[in-house]
Amino acid sequence: MPRRRTALAALTGLTTGVLAAVAPAVPAGAAVPAPEKVPRAVGTGGAVATVDPDATRVGLEVLAAGGNAADAAVAAAAALGVSEPYSASVGGGGFFVYYDAATGEVSTVDGRETAPQAMDADAFLLDDAGAPLPFQEAVQSGLSVGTPGTPLTWQRVLDEFGTLSLAEALQGGTRLADEGFVVDETFRQQTADNEAKFRRFAPSAELFLPGGALPEVGSVFRNPDLAGTYELLAAKGVDAFYTGELAGEVVRTAQDPPVAAGAAPVRPGLLEESDLAAYDAPLREPTAVEYRGLEVYGMAPPSSGGSTVGEAVDVLERSDLAALPDGAFLHTYLEASALAFADRNVYVGDPAYTRVPLAELLSAGFAAERACGIDPARAAAKPVPAGVPDGEYGPCPAPGTGTGGEGTEGPSTTHVTVADAQGDVASYTLTIEQAGGSGITVPGRGFLLDNELTDFTFAPADPARPEPNLPAPGKRPRSSMAPTIVLRDGAPLLALGSPGGATIITTVLQTLLNRVDRGMDLADAIAAPRASQRNSATADAEPAFLDAYGDQLTALGHTFAPVPEIGAATGVEFLPGGRLLAAAEPQRRGGGSAGVVDPEDG
Repeated sequence: MPRRRTALAALTGLTTGVLAAVAPAVPAGAAVPAPEKVPRAVGTGGAVATVDPDATRVGLEVLAAGGNAADAAVAAAAALGVSEPYSASVGGGGFFVYYDAATGEVSTVDGRETAPQAMDADAFLLDDAGAPLPFQEAVQSGLSVGTPGTPLTWQRVLDEFGTLSLAEALQGGTRLADEGFVVDETFRQQTADNEAKFRRFAPSAELFLPGGALPEVGSVFRNPDLAGTYELLAAKGVDAFYTGELAGEVVRTAQDPPVAAGAAPVRPGLLEESDLAAYDAPLREPTAVEYRGLEVYGMAPPSSGGSTVGEAVDVLERSDLAALPDGAFLHTYLEASALAFADRNVYVGDPAYTRVPLAELLSAGFAAERACGIDPARAAAKPVPAGVPDGEYGPCPAPGTGTGGEGTEGPSTTHVTVADAQGDVASYTLTIEQAGGSGITVPGRGFLLDNELTDFTFAPADPARPEPNLPAPGKRPRSSMAPTIVLRDGAPLLALGSPGGATIITTVLQTLLNRVDRGMDLADAIAAPRASQRNSATADAEPAFLDAYGDQLTALGHTFAPVPEIGAATGVEFLPGGRLLAAAEPQRRGGGSAGVVDPEDG
């Protein structure tokens, strides 16, 4: 039941006081120092970790004013819609996992975008021969835009778990949009990476390329149109988005994208006002597995995060990872990840449209069979075939057939982790898919529309096998978002999540293993170098990972593709004595921001 209270005055005072320090009056053209990013904080009273210091601050203000973890997570997410607009937006969606200390229950909200009713299985095919549409052509189009889930997710979270109204939770984000945030190197680079896409759409170029140029580091970036959108939602509720004036604007923008003068036309979208009116953000049962005596909760399908992380740790439960040297430990992790991804690709999709054998994927018998596929002395040839989660398990059977398709999820998502003084915990991953989403800004509204429908599989990987992730009317595309909460003896131990497309799963998995099996604290587990094996011939690996472990693992048969970075995790850990550790990245994605309400001295 919601625990409603009135905190508007307290929040207004807090937000006003702190925001003045972020966007001070300065001479035109003068640079403003960006808020400091602190990747680790220890203290009491509640904790927030995000990629952005302004969003973390907004969440902490809500906790300090008496709000709970659900309130603070929504407030921080709304702030990320301002300062992380290429990853978080009311034009996108996400998945929310919540631990309620009063009941001891873990719940989830499915805020995944849905396909329009007019979309069918061949929506992303060029011709009858089955050739898929070029990916970037699909991204930069109205065709890629799904029904956004974020506004209703926020309302559902507050109704089910929160104490604030939506109007109260949006205050910090509204002020941030109106007053502005300081542009740092990361925001400028993200804008540069999207510059060509934004120039294709007139309102996007106007908003994100002020005066026709990239925003300068140290300048204050304001988004009064988004402030107005938040004010509309605060005044009229999410009905304004799903059945009111905003619904019509979103649909018109998707159906007839506002391309800039001289730009090439783009494919129109299929979204209708009836799609928005029919949208729901349902509560779902979380996935739940035991690992080393801990209870690991995640997001069920249409996310593959909970099932794939869960299957991998079930497989790894059969290895004494803590006793292994680094090379053998990482070899076992990479092999288990490949096995879990093989099953994810073949079996996981929207459960309303395909039978997902979730209970069997997370069963002890299936994990024991799959563990047979790990040779401690040699990496298996990739891709490995999927297993057969049919309930009939024996010692080391012949492998199944088929590998499925990984899909094309973009890496630019964002994650919020929050814990309050009462022990409530929120783990919330939200996204608009690719960095900058579709690139299409709703005119006069200050937010980008998603390209989430490109998370569907465009064409079957194996025409002889059912493909669980093809488009269909009203269907939710498969996701890799993996917001995770871990309990020990029914009480919260830690929570975490990450952006990164399909590498979200491996980032969460590797961080859990670092913390649980390697004995690192959560901050060190997040900072450690990463590799990501997703049942491909080559695994992605960061330079520091290759420098430390590349030779050992190559000798075992692993092949790596160097990538600059993988993921950008945030998390919170419960320490003895009621203390909390908030942790974020020290370097990845420009570094994250962790904070607590009452920091320890020193």
